[in-house]
Amino acid sequence: MIKFFRKIRKRMITENKFSKYLLYAIGEIALVMIGILLALQVNNWNEVRKSADQETLYLTRLLSENKQDIVAFKENIIELEKGMESVVNFSEALKDEIIDDPSLIKSANAYFQYGSIYPIFYSSNSTFEDLSSTGNLKVITNTNLRDSIVQHYASHKYVAERINIAISWALPLDAPFTHENDIMKFEPNTAFLFPEQPKGLRAKELKDKKVTYISNAAAHYWINMDAIAHLEDLITKTSELITKLENELNIK
Repeated sequence: MIKFFRKIRKRMITENKFSKYLLYAIGEIALVMIGILLALQVNNWNEVRKSADQETLYLTRLLSENKQDIVAFKENIIELEKGMESVVNFSEALKDEIIDDPSLIKSANAYFQYGSIYPIFYSSNSTFEDLSSTGNLKVITNTNLRDSIVQHYASHKYVAERINIAISWALPLDAPFTHENDIMKFEPNTAFLFPEQPKGLRAKELKDKKVTYISNAAAHYWINMDAIAHLEDLITKTSELITKLENELNIK
């Protein structure tokens, strides 16, 4: 009987040790799992923070570039308006039957220096190109703002293509006119390359071909006018996007 109880006692001690070992093992596993979960959570927090920092950086860059675009578009419009003014003055001079030769030639010089220049569209889109090419557009969490940004730069592309189409239309008309009439002799920067010619003779040439010259000037006037209209619309859209970007950055 004594031997039986000893066996029972020994077995209980063995089972008790096993239970302790089992509880210890479970505790170790639980600690490891908690550690892994904490590490994952910390890593997730870091990724969220990095993504937020990256979003703020992109939004700040977009804000800066669009403010630069406002300045550039306005300066472009000023140059185009100067060109249009020279077109009007040149046309009025050609239609004036009593204008003196020096004034007529002066208006022609101004037109070929400013009015006959084609508009050039340029904008700061490096940040948007970065967002698009890297797939980082998704870091902008405000989906409405993200859509606005995409639509905005689509407008940039449209204006650039519109201006290029207008230029493509005018170039085939402009090139023969430039060659046939030697208009570079009226351009101040190249006039010295041509043989001296009496102002009266040069003015007579302008008067004799006034309809041809006015037709050429009218094409440039239309191109500039169209470019200005689209640039003004783009300035409005850019101002709206700037407001959205500033609001989003204040929230951040």
